[in-house]
Amino acid sequence: MKHIALLAGARPNFMKIAPLRAALVNRGARATLIHTGQHYDPLMSDVFFRDLGLPEPDINLGVGAGDRVEQMGSIVSALVPALKERSPEALVVVGDITSTVAGAMFGMLAGIPVAHVEAGLRSFHWPMPEELNRMFTDHHSRWLFVTEPAGVRNLQEERVPAERIHFVGNVMIDTLRRFERQAASSDILVRLGLQPKSYAVLTLHRPESVDRPETFLALAATLAEASTRLPLIYPVHHRVRGRLTGTPLATASGVRIIEPLGYVDMLALVRDATAVLTDSGGLQEETTALGVPCITLRGQTERPITVEVGTSEVVGHDRLAILDAVDRVLAGKWKKGSVPWLWDGRAAERIADILIAA
Repeated sequence: MKHIALLAGARPNFMKIAPLRAALVNRGARATLIHTGQHYDPLMSDVFFRDLGLPEPDINLGVGAGDRVEQMGSIVSALVPALKERSPEALVVVGDITSTVAGAMFGMLAGIPVAHVEAGLRSFHWPMPEELNRMFTDHHSRWLFVTEPAGVRNLQEERVPAERIHFVGNVMIDTLRRFERQAASSDILVRLGLQPKSYAVLTLHRPESVDRPETFLALAATLAEASTRLPLIYPVHHRVRGRLTGTPLATASGVRIIEPLGYVDMLALVRDATAVLTDSGGLQEETTALGVPCITLRGQTERPITVEVGTSEVVGHDRLAILDAVDRVLAGKWKKGSVPWLWDGRAAERIADILIAA
């Protein structure tokens, strides 16, 4: 029986791990689920396990709070006793967070081959910690599972051997398609007193958006202004909540701040939104799959397919660009977009087949 360990540490990881674990188990593999505990708030992890039908993790490293260096060291150290006796034949890491690069480093040191799901993505914005995480993980992984053609091109340009690169589609969309029907039955709009297509969803959490007070204040003022044209529902990330006090987002009548939502409720909220304003990579992909306009509040994206084919447009933090984007959405002038090739709900099956055959 093939034994594969799956490492997760944050909400987007869980969405990608869930279909892959199911595909592996359905093929007779032993799948050991490891939760690093990087997201230590129950609202940021426990609810996702419940919503996605994931079992309790086989191993919970419980690393909790700390800066990136502390978390990475804690994860690598904790994985040594956790996997010493289990001896998996492969370690799967997903995305681009601290848990991802820590898993890749552990695999390299322990001699366990690593598979990177969502490989090859590049923003070419080096101050982003995620960019360094992607680069290190890709260049220390045996299997690189890619979501879009740009990822393949990036890896080829970095001279990665072709036999390590596998264009399989997007496991995030596997999960979305699986839970669309449940999202349609969610009562989140009723609980929030909302009508479909009467609001936009806002998410904001990246360091370049929220860590510098002057940047965050200017962006908050622009978003508060945008909320006078289209009300914003803001499920606030735990790392941002303390920064909201005294900002225009905290006082604007058109901005409604709510707690983070579980996967199904968040999917329902996005599905019925007029638009999404976000600095999240995953939401760029989900909105493309759902056909919802996505106003991307970043200077660049590592997911160019969402702009070239999908419903996303990168506007950065520029006030006029953000307001113009909102106006175009409201005027019905936003592009329709389409679903990218291989975003068909079967990416996890392709990955599982490759890993089991290895």
